[in-house]
Amino acid sequence: MPELPEVECIAQGLRCGTHDSPPLLGKRIARVSLRWPGHIAQPSPSTFRRRIRGQTILDVRRRGKYLVFPLDEYTMLIHLGMSGDLSVAPSDSAPGRFEHTVIFFEDQWELRFSDARKFGRVFLVRDPQSVLGKLGPEPLSKSFTAKELASRLAGRRRALKPLLMDQRFIAGVGNIYADEGLFRAGLHPLRRTDSLQEEEIRSLWKGMRAALRAGIRHSGASIDWVYRGGGFQNRFRVYQRTGEPCFKCKTAIQRIVVAQRGTHFCPQCQREDGK
Repeated sequence: MPELPEVECIAQGLRCGTHDSPPLLGKRIARVSLRWPGHIAQPSPSTFRRRIRGQTILDVRRRGKYLVFPLDEYTMLIHLGMSGDLSVAPSDSAPGRFEHTVIFFEDQWELRFSDARKFGRVFLVRDPQSVLGKLGPEPLSKSFTAKELASRLAGRRRALKPLLMDQRFIAGVGNIYADEGLFRAGLHPLRRTDSLQEEEIRSLWKGMRAALRAGIRHSGASIDWVYRGGGFQNRFRVYQRTGEPCFKCKTAIQRIVVAQRGTHFCPQCQREDGK
């Protein structure tokens, strides 16, 4: 699933344009094609078609794993789900097999939502907080300090990794960056949150932010066909490195299942007992 760095890179590309596509800012929507109406979460597909026609894209932002498109009267939100991707293409180019939702602009360009597994969702709302209000803080924001993290951890008794992937706790972190951030912090993914000392919480804060920033710096992680163009997969320290030596201590990286997700860690650098 695309996580914060991948979604941020997509937002930047749509906002600023790429070498082969223009920026979306100022583009006016002519119509939309819904080849799979199930993409539309709010409102109904027929209402979505009617309301989005004639709207102008004013900006492209990111909140958690959501892409946020402020329009003239509404806000369009897109969650890419497990396999989603967005691209801007000229109208005369051949459509892709999984491009189920396509927004046509008046200038012969299109925004194409490709989603092979069909877990992605599109919202068109007047108040974006009706969807985004449930999300936790942005882990890279200036206001998200180590002290704020400590405050949010206070009173919780959960394993670290599932909590980090809970979008109500912190927005945007998923399987890859939880593993990478915990390794940087030297913390076991099953370590109990109520066992963390003050310095360990600061290490967690620094480790998670460092992993996310590295992901953005290297344009996200490209795995299989889900997200293309990134290079962070070549710099993983533990994720998908089962059996390979730890870059720090040479111990073999292990894989376990935590909250039904494959989880990678170094048993020497990330001891469950914290010693």
